[in-house]
Order: sequence, then C-alpha cells, then structure tokens
Amino acid sequence: MKGLTAEDLLQFSFVQEPHLSPDGNTVVYVKKTINDKKKYQSNLHLIDLSTNKDIAFTHGKKKVGQPRFSPDGTTIAFVSNRSGKQQVWLIPVHGGEAKQLTSFPNGATNPVWSPDGKKLVVSVSLGKDDSLDKKEEEKKEKDELTPYVTTKLKYKADGAGFSKEKYQQLVLIELDNEKTSVLTEGEFDHRQAVFSPDGTTLALIANREEDAEYQLISDLYLLDIQSKALTKQTDSSMRLHSPQYAPDGKKISLLGSGTEYAGSTLTEVYTFDLDSKTLVTLTENWDVEASDVCINDMGTDGGSDGAIWSKDGKALFFLAGEKGATSLYQVTLDHQITKVFGEKEQIYQFTFNQAQTKVVYASSKADVPGDLYLHQVGTGEREQLTTSNQALLAERTLSIPEEIDFTGSDGTPLHGWITKPVAFKAGEKYPLIVEIHGGPHLMYSHGFVHEFQVLAEKGYGVLYINPRGSHGYGQAFVDAVRGDYGGGDYQDIMDAVDYALETFEWIDEDRLGVTGGSYGGFMTNWIVGHTNRFKAAVTQRSITNWHSFYGVSDIGYFFTDWELKADLLSDPDKLWHHSPIRHVNNIETPLLILHSEKDYRCPIEQAEQLYIALKMRKKPTKFVRYPESNHNLSRTGDPALRVHRLHEIVEWFEKYL
Repeated sequence: MKGLTAEDLLQFSFVQEPHLSPDGNTVVYVKKTINDKKKYQSNLHLIDLSTNKDIAFTHGKKKVGQPRFSPDGTTIAFVSNRSGKQQVWLIPVHGGEAKQLTSFPNGATNPVWSPDGKKLVVSVSLGKDDSLDKKEEEKKEKDELTPYVTTKLKYKADGAGFSKEKYQQLVLIELDNEKTSVLTEGEFDHRQAVFSPDGTTLALIANREEDAEYQLISDLYLLDIQSKALTKQTDSSMRLHSPQYAPDGKKISLLGSGTEYAGSTLTEVYTFDLDSKTLVTLTENWDVEASDVCINDMGTDGGSDGAIWSKDGKALFFLAGEKGATSLYQVTLDHQITKVFGEKEQIYQFTFNQAQTKVVYASSKADVPGDLYLHQVGTGEREQLTTSNQALLAERTLSIPEEIDFTGSDGTPLHGWITKPVAFKAGEKYPLIVEIHGGPHLMYSHGFVHEFQVLAEKGYGVLYINPRGSHGYGQAFVDAVRGDYGGGDYQDIMDAVDYALETFEWIDEDRLGVTGGSYGGFMTNWIVGHTNRFKAAVTQRSITNWHSFYGVSDIGYFFTDWELKADLLSDPDKLWHHSPIRHVNNIETPLLILHSEKDYRCPIEQAEQLYIALKMRKKPTKFVRYPESNHNLSRTGDPALRVHRLHEIVEWFEKYL
C-alpha cells in the first residue's frame, strides 16, 4: 500500500474539545472535517458510553465549538457561526432543535454555566461605543476608503488582524428570561471566567494596569456578580491563567509562570488561598512544563481547562509535557506529584465526570492523528472511543518513527525521532530531510504529523529533534537558546545529522535537505548561511532580520528582548549579529521561500528581504506567497493552500535531491 499523500489531508477528521456529562454517561465532542469545497466544517458528536455508539448531534457546513453540558446534564451550550457571527446556542441532549441564545452584534463565545444551571456567562467583544443591542454599521461602499488610526502599542495580532479597539467583556445571561447584564468594562480584556461553587462570584483573568499593553502579565480577579465589584487578587508579577475553584470555594487553582526566564519560564501549578491571599507553587522544583506544548499539523492543540480539582479538594489534575510526551498528572496540596496515565503519546485535552470515576481524553500517537479514549479511574482500564481516521489509514502505509537519544558534541543529551521512507528496502540509500520546529519553546512529540508521512511516502527519511530551547527537558535546557540563537541550537541540529549519518547506513549523505517554520524558518536560514552540507532547503514563515522584526511583528517589540536579550535601540549590533540575512552572501543551497501574506507574527517582509537578496546574487531561489493566510497556514490554514504548500515542499526537494 502507498503512504499518505498531500491530498489525503482533505479526508482527515480532527477530534477536539471533549466534554463529559456530569453523570459520566455521555461525552460530547467536536469533529472537524473538510467538505467538498475544501473548507473546514465542524459538528457536535455524542457518544453513549453504555454502548459506545457515536452519533452526529449537529449537521451542516458551518463551524461549532466549545460544547459544555449544563450542571444537570440535560442541555449543551456551544458556539457556532451558523447564523453569521459566532454566537452561543443551546441544544437539548435528549432531542429537539438547537436554539440561538445570543444575537450580539459582535458575537459571543466561551459559555460558562452557573452551578444552578440558571445562568450563563459569555465573552463578548465590545468597543467604546458598542452595546449588546446596537446594530452593526452598514458596510462602506467598496470605493470608500477609511484610514486606520491607532495610538496603541499592540495594534495588530496574527490571526486577528488590526485591532478595532474592542475588548473582551463578560456578559451574564439569565436563561429563564434571557435578560443580559454586562459585568465588566474598560479598555481591558477579561477572560477565562469561572463561577464560585455558590454562584455569587466569578474568578477571571485580566491585566487592568494603567500601562497594561507594556506589561506582559496577567492577574487573578474576583467579580461580585450582584454588585459588579471587581477586585484584584495577585500582584502583577506573573502570567497567570486558567482559574478553577476548589470544591469548598476557599482556594483557586491556576496555571502560569513568573518572568525569571522570560518566555521560556516553565508553567507551574498554583493554588491561591482566598482568605490569606497567598499564592502557593505546588510544582516548585519539579522542572517539568505543566502544559501541553507539543507541535504538529493536526490541530491537536486545543488546550485544557487548567488544573482540575479532585472531588475531595486535596489534589489537582493537569497536563504536563516531558521528553516528547504529554501525560495526565496529579499534584497534592502537599506537593506530591504522580503520573495518572500517559504513554508515548500527546494527550491534548481531558475531561472528568462529576464523581471523577471516568476521564475522557483526546490523544495523538505516531499512528493516530487524534482520537478519544475512556479511562476508568478505579481500575485504570483504557478504552478507545473513536476511530476517526481508521478507514483512511487502513488503506495507507505509515512510517512509524524510531526514537533516538544521543549526546551532542558539547556533552548535551539530545532526543528526537527518525522515520524511514515508506517503501524502504534494506541496502539502498535514501535522502534525508531535517525538520525544525517553531517556537522555539515547544517540542516535537510522539504524536502524528501528516507532513512527515507525506515526505516518507515520497521516498525521504525525516529527522526531527528537540534542540536546546525546546520544552520537555527542564528549565535550563529550554532557556539555553535565549541570547544564543544560531549558537548551541544550531550545533545540536548539526550533531543530530552527524549522529544519523553514523547510525543509519541507509542515509545518503549527499542528499540532505532541511526545512522549518517560524523559529524553524529562522534556523533554516541560519543553517544555509553557515554550511553547504544541505543540497536543498525550504524556509517557511521565517525570520531573516531582527532589526525589522522588532517593529513589524506583532510580538517583535518584546520578543527580541526576551529571546535575544537585546533591544533594537539599546543593542542593535547584537540583533544584527543573530540575523540570518547578515550571512546571505554565504548561501549556496537552493532555497524555497514559503510565506503567508497576512502573517503578522513573522511578517512577509522578512521573506521579501531574503528573496531579493538572493535574486540580486543570482542564487537559486523561489518565492511562494499564500494569500489571506496567517502564521498558522500549515496547521489551520485554508485546506487547499495547505495541500499546495506540501506539493511545493516535495517538488523542491525532488528537484534538488
């Protein structure tokens, strides 16, 4: 059988956002597919856990998400764009049509049930002059141009575009009469609201400091629902998120980090005592990232609700990533940490029933793009609930990665994987593609990556490792790249290639290729500027010039300081020292440049600089620009463009390798 092709992307199903009913008898989840017009659509599915029967609960070619059972389990709140903008809908579990609950001009998302099931809190984007019942302004005539004016530091964001100076506010909806009340206000975002057990208070996350856009922090706030009084609980020294009330309402769990190591600081699990106002780090000195930081191209990055309290309030359950695997862990209030379950896989979401006798979780493995599993807490029994891509994969041959551990030239322990070509025959030689992940504070994992399988089908081996700067190997390792982009990280990747050539006789050392996106694009550019050992390279959504990146990226103004330990105005020489375009005269490797035109994270001018510099030097290059696409093209972009991108990569390597 043949392996997976680029076009097979259009047949995949993506399993996301499971939520278990309070009684543990039913799970709802989102199943995303690609329709005949090559556009994403998603619908709710229900699984009866007594029979494991899976039924499509909603139908249509629009999108749904964020399903949540009501406390009594009779109703599901969810978000859908079936009527235009994203709005909150309600649907009875045991039959009946979905009812649109909100019709706000700017939409509504993130529905949260009150403990008694009589109210919902939703998130609504509101500007200075907006209201919940104000009609949208009529669209301007096409020939009428409107200047964009801003006084904000952060005026654009990748995937969202230019800011309209609207902020996330919380709105309370009483379900018996659909009365609405805006609970928060001001030019601040208020996020991740959760009800206290008695239903009188909301815990939420916000940065309401006077110079909020200059401070990369987030605080815990409490909001009294009746009076709308909002009180800050933490001291603006950390980046906190995902609050969850303890069963007795006396503590709140949080995930977050300090800023000691800037963006590489490990995520920890905290509890906040509402009486003493003290924040306690439960995972202190554990040296493991308390979140799922795996990277892939299958949309298995939905995240969790945070650290979930045990029923007795003595422990918390959370996801953590270590050495390419994300597992479910438990930490007690006296700091004892144990793994609940997790194998060589990426567990990317989990949900308990009310009695905490069952856990349903979503997981990806090397041969499983993403499916749901049921874990019985008492017995540890595990059962697969969905087989979303079984029919497709039954007709394809996969190349299962081989895990590798080796020591770098400076003694650093390194870890990664290598896959053989699908049609591998012993004794023959094959080209090898080195893949480099973005971030850089993410990690490749044991999970499924479609792109790697496409390359394997085309006759390539694929080598991918987690160089220094990656999560999964402790704080010192993830921090080691800061201030040293193109130093130890570059050497790690070269050492990986050396190790592979020494270990796997089937690799043809004269046919090596390299590719990566974002930070991986930076590193691809850096590599071809420092060595000619690769015969072809593909750089994607890359960084070439840290001077211009500082001002054009939506994160540039702080990212260079955080990651390179240099600011454009205080140390321009260091930024230039780490800029790949500085070494463009050394580039001899044929270089394909792929970039999205609406990438505001690594804007396309980065690619334009590199392309023109190469063309002026008459070096072999090609530039592909993807319209109406952002930084996440390879993961969540337009399906047809994703397929085109894969073809471009394969054809470039076929031409030069």
